[in-house]
Amino acid sequence: MEKVRVRFAPSPTGPLHLGGVRTALYDYLFAKNQGGEFILRIEDTDTARYVEGAEEYIEEALEWCGIIADESPKKGGRFAPYRQSERRDIYDRYTEKILKTDYAYIAFDTAEELDAIRAEYEAKGDVFSYDNKTRNRLKNSLTLSEDEVQKLLDQNIPYVVRFKMPVDRTLNLVDIIRGNSSVNTNTLDDKVLVKNDGMPTYHFANIIDDHEMEISHVIRGEEWLPSLGLHTLLYEAMGWEAPQFAHLPLILKPEGKGKLSKRDGDKFGFPVFPLDFTDPATGNISKGYRESGYLPEAFINMVALLGWSPADDKEILSLDEMAKEFDLNKVHKAGARFSKEKAEWFNHQYLQLISDEELLQILKSSDLDLAIGDGKLIKIIHLMKERATFPKDIYENGKFFFEAPVSYDEKASKKAWNDETSAILDELATNLESAEFNSDNLKQTVHDFAEGKGLGMGKVMMPLRLALVGELKGPDVPDILEILGKEESISRIHNAINNFK
Repeated sequence: MEKVRVRFAPSPTGPLHLGGVRTALYDYLFAKNQGGEFILRIEDTDTARYVEGAEEYIEEALEWCGIIADESPKKGGRFAPYRQSERRDIYDRYTEKILKTDYAYIAFDTAEELDAIRAEYEAKGDVFSYDNKTRNRLKNSLTLSEDEVQKLLDQNIPYVVRFKMPVDRTLNLVDIIRGNSSVNTNTLDDKVLVKNDGMPTYHFANIIDDHEMEISHVIRGEEWLPSLGLHTLLYEAMGWEAPQFAHLPLILKPEGKGKLSKRDGDKFGFPVFPLDFTDPATGNISKGYRESGYLPEAFINMVALLGWSPADDKEILSLDEMAKEFDLNKVHKAGARFSKEKAEWFNHQYLQLISDEELLQILKSSDLDLAIGDGKLIKIIHLMKERATFPKDIYENGKFFFEAPVSYDEKASKKAWNDETSAILDELATNLESAEFNSDNLKQTVHDFAEGKGLGMGKVMMPLRLALVGELKGPDVPDILEILGKEESISRIHNAINNFK
């Protein structure tokens, strides 16, 4: 069996979309499962849409996800260079080669001339296509004499190279995920292979690079499925063996209709990019999963299951576990609906799996105002982690550990505080002055106090929680007391008493 070599080949025209991350992930998982190699190639021939910083963003995003290429522009490799803009001499060589076959021709039609022809067709209610029905009436090397072609070339008249689509052939196409299909060449147009600036289009450069880099399997989004016929014929034209193809299903909007877009993320309040991305043209920032508090392991686990199901319907898998199980034949044909709630569920699960010490470092590296020692912060993390979906939730849900309440929830106050409460808490505060401030001892101290006063625990615990937190929520009161410490706890009790006078 030939060595498995797959590639992820994004264009640096903006931030990496969720769908792009999944394509890269499936490429990576398939390569690792098969003992093969995963290549990152940058397809930057579309200079008009090039976005400054996009290539660096792609590389950083993949590294954050743990998708590490065996060969890439940064790492190099035996098939370098890995940027299409640096491979011009290779493309020129193959352009000469295909023009010597019956599969390509030179076309001199200007954009204005083609626009005029389109307008004529539209006026008749038809759609113009540069194909086997129209090419013999247009300005190209199929209709011009050799002398006329040479004269135009000598005058440096701009031209493109087009693929000469065969007439009335039925192509039998094979896709690992979608099975067998067929297409008649009469339904396909003569795509441009080389633009008038001499750079190849995606179709031609893609085929050349995949052949040169010995790519065995092409795994890409289903939007490229209509190009499978052309690409199959390009391999035939060049006399090369084609790789195997696998076209991945779409990632759908939360409601299930249509492809997921940034607009959906803005509408429903979730990112569609792995990292924050600042548009260099507008300065607008698109939110990323990393900056939104997602752990990379949770993010990549969520992405993996958007279109693929591991054995036994397992949901929590490490990257290594995914690689051991991954099978292209188990990738779904139907689109996978994105769920914000499921994404958050994954993050919650992974947050519970990491250690308190790891979470401490995550919180300390954030921009949160954590004016508290590591020892206390570890205790807060331990108490609040179970309720958290994102690291910041530990701070947000436990803000009372960092800031004394300045107001008290009105509904909770009516429930917890009456005319006797101030006197009860004042006496409790006196008892706490001599108490040992650890959770177990404090629990016993409050219990003994309530029992000695003939009070139910609710009569003491509810107003005590209100005094410490500002509302009736949070972990066990003795744990709150221990973390706040004696001085802060008693201060908060007295502040509450003064507030309710």
